[in-house]
Amino acid sequence: MTAARVGEQRHGRVLELVIDNPARRNALTPEISAGLTRALRLANDDASVGALVLRGEGKHFCAGGNLKSLHEMQATKPRQAIIERIAAVNELARALRACGKPVIAAVEGHAAGAGFSIALGCDLVVAAEDAVFTLSYVKVGVNPDGGGSWFLARALPPQLAAELALTACPVEAPRLAQFGVVNRIAAPGRAREEALAWAAQIAAGATGAIARTKRLLEEARGQDLSRHLERERESFAEALYGPEGVEGVAAFLEKRKALFHK
Repeated sequence: MTAARVGEQRHGRVLELVIDNPARRNALTPEISAGLTRALRLANDDASVGALVLRGEGKHFCAGGNLKSLHEMQATKPRQAIIERIAAVNELARALRACGKPVIAAVEGHAAGAGFSIALGCDLVVAAEDAVFTLSYVKVGVNPDGGGSWFLARALPPQLAAELALTACPVEAPRLAQFGVVNRIAAPGRAREEALAWAAQIAAGATGAIARTKRLLEEARGQDLSRHLERERESFAEALYGPEGVEGVAAFLEKRKALFHK
């Protein structure tokens, strides 16, 4: 059996990250969580990367935690062991939100448990029409991790968030699209292609402005209006006098397409 790993592939300014553990429906391992976190943090500091696509190898996005491994941990390890293991998933959730580059989840098949949490942690979601999302934790007597409950509570109306979290019922991509959690629906088997094309369009844009905007959206969750207006003003002034602002304004006035990456 091939060892679980994180695959990487470049497509111009787009970095594709692959959860490569198809024999276990791309279940997370500590190594995969750490590998994704490292890749996201490196991409954040790499000016040649403008956007990322995250997908699973084969038929599924990610089945969440490996229950067989968790069962063995219950029997042989102290409680501290699972706390340390979940810490790796928590770092992945933080890396997804802290990355200044947009991350698009390309979801085929199932996104279950922590797999659903990871998809929710991405900025944008492209899902196959037959993709299924399940916050499956309560079925095995535990609660969500990896930010699943935090992301879900902010993405959906309270009653729907409660339905998915408290009953572990599967929800299909078209229903989530009705509430804006899934941005685009693709034909089965085409989520990766759709996500890569979208990422390429985004990556051609003003990377610095996109990073500032992502940060402002993140800060807006817990910031009062007066403080947020100040943050927007500071960021706007920084952007306007930077190379992207100079190019963007000039291109508009000259009636041409802006070239942010020459």
